[in-house]
Amino acid sequence: MKQRLSWLVLYAVTMAYLESAVVVYLRAIYYPNGFAFPLVAMPSRMMAIEIGREAATLLMLLATAALAGRDRWERFLAFNIAFGVWDVFYYVWLWVFLRWPPSLLTWDLLFLIPVPWLGPVLAPLIVSVALIATSLWLWRLHERGERVHFSAWHWAFAIAGGGLVFLSFMIDFQSAVDLRMPAPFRWDLFSAGVAMAFVVVVRAAAQQSALRRGLDEWG
Repeated sequence: MKQRLSWLVLYAVTMAYLESAVVVYLRAIYYPNGFAFPLVAMPSRMMAIEIGREAATLLMLLATAALAGRDRWERFLAFNIAFGVWDVFYYVWLWVFLRWPPSLLTWDLLFLIPVPWLGPVLAPLIVSVALIATSLWLWRLHERGERVHFSAWHWAFAIAGGGLVFLSFMIDFQSAVDLRMPAPFRWDLFSAGVAMAFVVVVRAAAQQSALRRGLDEWG
């Protein structure tokens, strides 16, 4: 597990370097005075290439996760870890290259698929750190043969929470399309979504702990 995780993390960190390098070039072209909102219009061809680049990035992370995991559950966890590490180090490399963002509350254009995602840098970092921590915990349990049981209600609650997080990023996408200043970030939607996912993880951890205590007492 450690060897596979090491290669997975190395890939995600270096992939983040490439992604941030591309953004450095784009900002030098379209934002010579520094990146800021409202956004600057890009030619349609360049925008199509950017959307394709983002799709390619997701496919590369997915392919790497498929190689790192031995079954569907491990591949799912590996993708979450790779995505989280890639996202965190994307901003680490931007700080190294450009000393950007100046603050974790600085706004960024986060993603373009299926519509532009907008929000302060802190928000995706919270999601990424949570993905990494939770997935590492679940993978470690899986390696020990302690598969955590998630009921249909667990999955429904987690998916609903994820939907609220996605909504908080995409709800004001039209401002990016119209090249306007975005509305204040919907921290209420974001916080509710993160809280719902957190509840699922806490309940799963409590059930796992209770099961382990029961097995210890039985033994």
